[in-house]
Amino acid sequence: MTEFLNNYGHVTQALLASLFTWGVTALGAGLVFFFKSIHRNVLNGMLGFASGVMIAASFWSLLAPAIEMAEKAGGSGTLPAVTGFLAGGGFLWLSDKLLPHLHPGGHHHAEPEGIHTHWRRSVLLVLAITLHNIPEGLAVGVAFGALAAGGNGATLGGAIALALGIGLQNFPEGAAVSIPLRREGFSRWKAFVYGQASGVVEPIAAVAGALAVTSMSTALPYALSFAAGAMIYVVAEELIPEAQQTRGSDVPTLGVMTGFAVMMFLDVALG
Repeated sequence: MTEFLNNYGHVTQALLASLFTWGVTALGAGLVFFFKSIHRNVLNGMLGFASGVMIAASFWSLLAPAIEMAEKAGGSGTLPAVTGFLAGGGFLWLSDKLLPHLHPGGHHHAEPEGIHTHWRRSVLLVLAITLHNIPEGLAVGVAFGALAAGGNGATLGGAIALALGIGLQNFPEGAAVSIPLRREGFSRWKAFVYGQASGVVEPIAAVAGALAVTSMSTALPYALSFAAGAMIYVVAEELIPEAQQTRGSDVPTLGVMTGFAVMMFLDVALG
């Protein structure tokens, strides 16, 4: 894979990698062709796994390279990391308050969040996952765009590891949209289309992130930290609370540990 991507520019690499992550979202959504419902413990485990992957990716693939870049540039590694991290979380917090959405896996009578709207529950569910996928696509784009700086903590292997990790955790996210829609009466095909559509934003965000950091290399540490903060916000606000709805179950915790270990292995082995 490394040799294949080396034939392309960094923005194209980001696009190809994010098309892969979108494809894995579609694979997860494709489970709707085989299942009409999903056991709660299975969903909790998948959400926990996604959380572990995102937590590990936020440090190993984003924050650590951001700190290293800032220090090699002669500045403080703390300021860009903290500032960018909080800005990323703040951006997701504001989006969460403004964008109408409905948490995946929530109860049928759960109230939508964000600005009041009369949009259908199916649209609100897709919007929730789409909101989650913005920082994931941005992270992939920034990671590949950072390669343009050369030798400052960013490696092609590390960027590939990040894309692989995000792709893995996109699988349960696709299923978390399509299967509940099928349960609410959607046809299998329509539920699949909605489920995979939630990942469309990732290639867009990836290209935007890659273009931004290749044109403003001094902003790289901030951009990497921004993506990390946005991803951690999603984990803390959405994924872990949703996975912990079943009291007394260790499945979500085991999922988090497994996801973290898998992402850590990928980043260390490839990065």
